[in-house]
Amino acid sequence: MAMLSEKLTPRNLFYKIAIGFVTVALIALMFPKGESIESEVTEGAVWLNDDLIAEFSFPIIKSEEIYKSELRAAEKKVYPIFISNSGMVTKSIDSLRSHSNFLIEVLDYSANNDSLELLNSTFLSTSAFIIFQSIRLKERNLIKSGVYKLRNLFIASGFVLNKVYKKGVLNINDGEETKDSIAIRIGNVDDIAPIDKFLFFNRAREKVAREIKRFNYPDELEEALTEYTVHFLFPNLVYNEELTNEEIEQEKNNVSRYSGIVNENERIIAKHERISKEIILKIDSYKEAKGDTVANEGLFLQFIGKFIHISLLLSLLTVYLMLFGKRIFYDNNKLILISLIFVFVSFITFLVNQIEVQAPIHFLIFLPAASMLFTIIFDSRMGFYCTVILALIAGALRGNDYTFATMNMIAGGLSVYTVRDIKNRSQIFRSFLIILLGYTVSIIAFGLERFAPVDLMLVEFAFAGSNALISPVLTYGLLIFFEKMFHITTDLTLLELSNYDRPLLKDLARKAPGTFNHSMTMGTLGETAAERIGANPLLARVGAYYHDIGKTITPQNYVENQLDNQNVHENLTPEESAQLIVSHVQEGIQLGKDSNLPQEILDFIPMHHGTTVMTYFYERAKTLYGEDKVKINDYRYPGPKPNSRETAIIMLADGCESAVRSIEEPDSEKVENVIDGIFNSRTDDGQLNDSPVTYNDITKMKEAFLSILLGQHHRRIRYPKQEEMEKGLNEEKT
Repeated sequence: MAMLSEKLTPRNLFYKIAIGFVTVALIALMFPKGESIESEVTEGAVWLNDDLIAEFSFPIIKSEEIYKSELRAAEKKVYPIFISNSGMVTKSIDSLRSHSNFLIEVLDYSANNDSLELLNSTFLSTSAFIIFQSIRLKERNLIKSGVYKLRNLFIASGFVLNKVYKKGVLNINDGEETKDSIAIRIGNVDDIAPIDKFLFFNRAREKVAREIKRFNYPDELEEALTEYTVHFLFPNLVYNEELTNEEIEQEKNNVSRYSGIVNENERIIAKHERISKEIILKIDSYKEAKGDTVANEGLFLQFIGKFIHISLLLSLLTVYLMLFGKRIFYDNNKLILISLIFVFVSFITFLVNQIEVQAPIHFLIFLPAASMLFTIIFDSRMGFYCTVILALIAGALRGNDYTFATMNMIAGGLSVYTVRDIKNRSQIFRSFLIILLGYTVSIIAFGLERFAPVDLMLVEFAFAGSNALISPVLTYGLLIFFEKMFHITTDLTLLELSNYDRPLLKDLARKAPGTFNHSMTMGTLGETAAERIGANPLLARVGAYYHDIGKTITPQNYVENQLDNQNVHENLTPEESAQLIVSHVQEGIQLGKDSNLPQEILDFIPMHHGTTVMTYFYERAKTLYGEDKVKINDYRYPGPKPNSRETAIIMLADGCESAVRSIEEPDSEKVENVIDGIFNSRTDDGQLNDSPVTYNDITKMKEAFLSILLGQHHRRIRYPKQEEMEKGLNEEKT
């Protein structure tokens, strides 16, 4: 019996190497650029290495918090720049004067030429016409006095406009965001003045109205004159956003990025010294300066080091798959899926590294979600193994952050066991409390170790809680995507397929009840045997349910569904019967494909027969035609042979269940002999050569089959008068 029939062809090996190379290269590119990552430093921890001495002088980079605070302060120092436009005042006053003179000339012309119609048509579209009406120039003989009054009104308007401009009119309204003082730029000189020294544009309009009110004109005339005057009011102090931004950038550029300098051979930190914020700044500055001093050749060598670093971690997973996960190792689709999850988590880590905020956002790297995905898609051992390696990789991307790696290893490892025996999709969400517990205990442990303040630990609890809440949701969403995208069959998929309300199983129970009962019995046999030998019990049970679905097409062709004892094969030749029987394999495969059954279930349909011989029809053909004229291969199933422990179990269970069911008076000896005979015939015929079952597995499977089949086919005590009841006789005497 072979372990696995797959072989590493050159082409297949090339694909695996390519997947591994691309995965390692992508992760290596996400490492911190140009930095030395010799050790991880955490505030409050103790420096256990030797004294760190500066190999060269370098500036100390300010903390992001302080640097951003100084930038904000520099920005606040810049006053909004307004350009003084004295020409606008002259232009506004001149425009008012010329327009007023024109109107007066028209009025004067009308008085001299007795033409009120011309006057009306000229004023029709102006505020002056309202003024004209207000002084009630109803009669022609009053036009001349009206001209005089109108001239006075326009003079008042110009006087008000001049008075407002002396205050200075801004091109912004009161309430718009600004500062207490502004810079008035005249030429190349800025004059800083309080903003309340000037008039906002809406306040300037109000001042015009107040000044005109002082003349005590009638309300209608006052309103018209105000409107007329405001028409010529324009800002003479205009805000210039471009010049203001230039000043802001210049002030920001003047803010130093550094807070000091460490000289060559100066000690950065001593052995056993506690790490403070200031020391972390020095160490980080040293790392960056050290990276800047590395030439291109050095950067390339550093990348090679990162590449080897990740390769070593992933090689551990590769060895594990080669030894204990061959079905995963030989499936390139599954390798691509593993690669995608590793790269995805690494990319999230990379993005988090780029965000510079004063918050523990590294807790938003959802590594527990990856742990649960690996467990559900593969198994708990694979989930835990991948969690450890992925936590180490993420820790490396965080600058060899041991604390981060350990926290995620604990939280991810605990999440593995929450979905180890998952029975439904909603069970994913019970992981929330376990993930939160893992993070909480880790935060407390490392927080106490480094004397972290309570408020910082509370913030970390909040972010860890977000991770614990989002991880199950992310797992649920990605699981559905991966199942569809990569045609992955998880235990959740199998559980859904095991529901008797599935259309294929309902059809089987309705159309072929004998086959349905046979399949249910085989499901019990397969599940029990799989548990004994460490195979997948759920896969074996669901595979047994669907292995004979092809019999729903013509159920009467199979003896377990022939309730009237009329066997259709009595009137057929052996070769015709063989063709009818073997047809249920291809018909079952087609039904399964039409119903989108996963390939893992479809494999059970042909493999539960393998290439076995239809012995009954073969022997009958030899009797009818002579042994020399009958080819045994004409009476074999097309195969293929079982290539997994689960399909091998169902092949053996199918033979044993059918054979034991045919025993007239079963007892333990008969059942055991039949089981031994079926196992021996399948082994001698080479049907198990492609499956990974061992002789020890065969022994355990025999024991499992024997215990179940004896329980189902044990001898029963016959009831009194049972024979008469079976014949339908009534023993009552009249």
